[in-house]
Amino acid sequence: MPATRQESQTRIEMRCSEQGLRMTGQRRTIARVLSAAKDHPDVEEVHRRASALDARISLSTVYRTLKLFAEKGILERHDFGQGGHSRGRYEVASRRHHDHLVDIETGRVIEFANDEIEALQERVARELGFTLVGHRLELYGVPLSRKKGARDG
Repeated sequence: MPATRQESQTRIEMRCSEQGLRMTGQRRTIARVLSAAKDHPDVEEVHRRASALDARISLSTVYRTLKLFAEKGILERHDFGQGGHSRGRYEVASRRHHDHLVDIETGRVIEFANDEIEALQERVARELGFTLVGHRLELYGVPLSRKKGARDG
């Protein structure tokens, strides 16, 4: 039995419809690229993946679409990096909270959730006289498995 149009829509496409966004073919392609992403791609990577599916998609179309999706709360934009060397990277706006660990050597982003960290942040806010309404935690590191001598040289 073939899938109905509703069943074949990605989560991003459904959220675009909920927001009243017009879904052009190019927006649909970009939404599907992002829905299939297992990483946190930047604009150039989204463009590379989308243009492999539709060569007519320009980099400026990807920029505009990602900006619009982020403004509507469909995507989250992250600026992972240190010292201003970061590029905006995107992920589907999640209804479940998570934090990020960034491998500074490869740029790989690992999502994680930790109840102890969440409780500590709540406690710190409370001790400082605040109710925590949100936060973003980004950790940066290098893999432990890397040889110490290679890091020193």
